[in-house]
Amino acid sequence: MIFSLFRKNNPERDAAFRQYALLTDAGRRPDFYLQGNAPDTVIGRFEVISLLMILYFRRTAEIGGKAKDIAQYVADAFFEDLDHSMRELGVGDHGVPKRLKKLAQMFYGRVDSYGAALDAGDASTLEAALKRNLHPESTDTALSMRWLADYMIAAERDLKTAPAETVLRGEARIPSAAGDAV
Repeated sequence: MIFSLFRKNNPERDAAFRQYALLTDAGRRPDFYLQGNAPDTVIGRFEVISLLMILYFRRTAEIGGKAKDIAQYVADAFFEDLDHSMRELGVGDHGVPKRLKKLAQMFYGRVDSYGAALDAGDASTLEAALKRNLHPESTDTALSMRWLADYMIAAERDLKTAPAETVLRGEARIPSAAGDAV
């Protein structure tokens, strides 16, 4: 909109948009779908971006202050992006709020379950939660989410080393599968 040109400069919002772009770009990495066994579907992408955002939110919670404000802008951008995506997929105006509410409940449920497993450093519990969420219909006992659980634990450890100033600029890099920040 033309009126957005007249808005006051908001460094936290600007940082959030940079950070959101990094998170969504990272969520497109093939490793999550090939080695991590995340389904390469719309809901699979939601799941991968959600887990990356959870890791990012855990880092911003540690920093506090303005980092929490930036995290709120990131969350807002995520749900606005979901809204737009549903509309592009043909969900009608009356169906979007209901589906968005369900996705929000799913997301915040994952915040709790993944967070508890990460807090405990329990890769097995995290793996079970990932399998339950990414493959809810699967009865395949050989389907492993261990790579993804190990990734989350290592990525959280790497994100904890990100300087607060980097997070506040919206430039927290999301570690790749090899453990380096991309």
